Amino acid sequence: MKKHQQGLFIVEFAIIAAALFILLFGVIELSRIIWIWNTADEATRRGARVAAVCPINHPSVPEATIFAPAGSGGPSPILRNLTTANVQVDYLDANGAAETTFSDIEFVRVSLVNYTVTPLIPFINTAFTLPPFETTIPSESLGLIPDPDNPTAAPVCSCFGTATSCQP
Repeated sequence: MKKHQQGLFIVEFAIIAAALFILLFGVIELSRIIWIWNTADEATRRGARVAAVCPINHPSVPEATIFAPAGSGGPSPILRNLTTANVQVDYLDANGAAETTFSDIEFVRVSLVNYTVTPLIPFINTAFTLPPFETTIPSESLGLIPDPDNPTAAPVCSCFGTATSCQP
């Protein structure tokens, strides 16, 4: 009887190890998806905060949203495959309708759209698109900084300490 069971332990270990590794990689991948979900949510919050204090359609808003250095124009260093093309910035009036007139803008909405995630599990190449993430907050200065010493002077627009032209 002993002679017929010589390789049984190896077969049992292979079955149990395969199930254990599938479970382990599943937990790791689920944790990574939750991290991506939270980071995407934080990205929209960060982008909306920057959009509320920077001039309308300033290029720093999408870059700040994807955590890229200002002026880099590159992809996100934190989330793989996330670029400024995935960022949508909307300026809204009090009713939530899109607005372009400076004096009528009440809210700023930043959204991440069409962001695709690819699992890191070997042999599974099914990419999936996350649902749109968005954050809407009240607009603040929109980059408009009045001169306190000369109230009649034209205000200066600034974003990240860099003066830019603006049209209030």
